Amino acid sequence: MNWSRNGRLLELELDRPPCNEIGSVALEELERFLPELEDAGALLVHSSVEAGFCAGADLRELYTRGRELEEAKRLDAVRDFLTRIHAVLDRIDAAPIPTVAAVHGVVFGGGLELALCCDLVVADRTARFAFPELRLGLVPGFGGIPRLRRDVSNSLVRDLLFTGRSLGAARAHAAGLVSQLTAPGRALEGARAASAQALKFDPAAIAAAKRFLKPLPREDCHGEIEIFLDLFRRPVVQDALRRFAEHDTGPLPYLP
Repeated sequence: MNWSRNGRLLELELDRPPCNEIGSVALEELERFLPELEDAGALLVHSSVEAGFCAGADLRELYTRGRELEEAKRLDAVRDFLTRIHAVLDRIDAAPIPTVAAVHGVVFGGGLELALCCDLVVADRTARFAFPELRLGLVPGFGGIPRLRRDVSNSLVRDLLFTGRSLGAARAHAAGLVSQLTAPGRALEGARAASAQALKFDPAAIAAAKRFLKPLPREDCHGEIEIFLDLFRRPVVQDALRRFAEHDTGPLPYLP
């Protein structure tokens, strides 16, 4: 990951092929990035990877590292990872500044959860959104269900979860998940324009409005971790992760 500043605008660039999977290295980079938020006026998150914004958790790493540990230690390691990623995403979610995600292509799983932390999602027409975790016998683990439910209807949340289907950019815009829709390749331009507009306003007013409009669903996010761990310990999930890790036709074989 790279980050840079343009005046008061802080930009976080995701740049890990094939599609910015979030594993231990990405988590450490995000943790190192967090102090940069302290004196920023606005945050823009985007990807320089052609495949998309982010494909979610690094499931191959999750399986490979987990099989080396006893079950109890494996669960402890997963709990530690989830607790740390929640701390990062909660910090971005609750930052008292405007936050904007510019997305394209794949916005799946943990990538969608990262985008949902932002106040505005600017998507180009290639973007597709999905929570495919149920295909592995899991639920989203980075706070995705509470954050999505905060922004859209419960019926849409159930549709994404129970079918595993991906949602196109136009439908996501109509549902309120995406705040601005752009032509292919223009999401970053649109997100920079939205950030520049937000930076014109009084920071104290922005912070106050954000506290009122966008409460952090801490209790529900904590509950999601427990549900994830209860599901993760089952043999059927370990078998699904093994099949995923051993699949050799690409980084996302189980996704639509």
